[in-house]
Amino acid sequence: MAYHFVGIKGTGMAALAEILYDEQKEVRGSDIEKYIFTQDGLEERGIEILPFDKENIKPNDTVIVGLSFGSDHPEVKAAMSDPSVQVYYYNDYLGHLLERYTSICVAGTHGKSTTTGIIASVLGRYEKTGFLIGDGHGHMPKDAKNFVLESCEFKRHFLAYHPDYAIITNMELDHIDYYKDMDDYIDAFQSFVNQIKKKAVICGDDPYLTKLSYPIPHITYGLHEGNDYQAKNVHQGPDGITYDVYFQNKLLHHVKLPGIGYPFLINSLGVFALAHTLGMDPDEIVAGLLEYKGIARRFVSEEVNGSVLIDDYAHHPTAISFMIEAARNRYPDKKIVALYKPDRYSRLQYFLDRFAQSLNTADQVCLLDFPKNAVREDDTITVTIQDLLDRCPNAKLLEIDDQSARELKDMGPAVYVFMSSKDIYLLKDKLKEIL
Repeated sequence: MAYHFVGIKGTGMAALAEILYDEQKEVRGSDIEKYIFTQDGLEERGIEILPFDKENIKPNDTVIVGLSFGSDHPEVKAAMSDPSVQVYYYNDYLGHLLERYTSICVAGTHGKSTTTGIIASVLGRYEKTGFLIGDGHGHMPKDAKNFVLESCEFKRHFLAYHPDYAIITNMELDHIDYYKDMDDYIDAFQSFVNQIKKKAVICGDDPYLTKLSYPIPHITYGLHEGNDYQAKNVHQGPDGITYDVYFQNKLLHHVKLPGIGYPFLINSLGVFALAHTLGMDPDEIVAGLLEYKGIARRFVSEEVNGSVLIDDYAHHPTAISFMIEAARNRYPDKKIVALYKPDRYSRLQYFLDRFAQSLNTADQVCLLDFPKNAVREDDTITVTIQDLLDRCPNAKLLEIDDQSARELKDMGPAVYVFMSSKDIYLLKDKLKEIL
């Protein structure tokens, strides 16, 4: 019996396939033939990636279907029509997998992937810990006790999970194509909180999280007074971040980390709170924080001939603001060029002015158009990339091609911040070649 993944190059799907491979399962999958960065980890393990074909489905397979695939997809049809085949959607299978481990879900609008990666680095020093990160990476060590996973709220997918513990980073309205308003969004998170079995760790600075009802014990972290875990004496500079962790108003530890930016600061504090709650020694927690090497497409930077190329998944105005701010903190004397490729029409239309405000904090703005396969969610969505261009003075519209890479080179030397949930990193690769 094999595990077959329909859409194996999806970020969560690739990570789950790697986990099942690590559990000594036979794993294969199918996807489009275009290169996607998530396939690197699959290929390193020797996991077979096939073109889509209904003949890929074999008797007695367990088929795991990516969340963007409907029942009309040929492989999904073939799987559902064979009574010997077990079919799960991605999040439903994960919900079953959680039950085999002490589970820790990471939820929130921003910071899920980074926080999951930091927890894996820290908690792995304490007990064997598996992880699933939304950057396409997953791992399950032999005899693992814990399993930490990124848990996305889109279409309430995280309600398939009933974790032992959860850390919730923040709440800000997103996924406008699904959620009606902030009340609907809050309702989803309340439902998720109701499913936590043992304890929640939440950012106490967030105005929405503190108003949820918690049927289990919960602890808070943040920069403000009144949090159980508070960061004080915070300093950021080109070399990183330093802060003091106070637990119930008593100094617990001094922290000095090479990471940069408010998101990294607050996420590292949240992981400190979780790990300390689970019984880890503060010295060991800080050692784990220092071992964290980052994850794919989250402020990944490299210096090339006097310029800096930063790749990040940011696709929301708040995340874009934080990324540009972090770049300025790290490289205070350099020109900042912000590049953004939108993913969903509904998101850009709803946050159009905020996207412009965030991008305009850079010295130069460059935009790429929507992916060719992006669809307008309904007839009320009329936004185009030109609407964003009009709101960003002197912005340039680029393509993923050599000509655009040459235009970028002429803007340098600079710090180029490539931001998108889509394939903007391909333009970064072209610029790197030219530089």
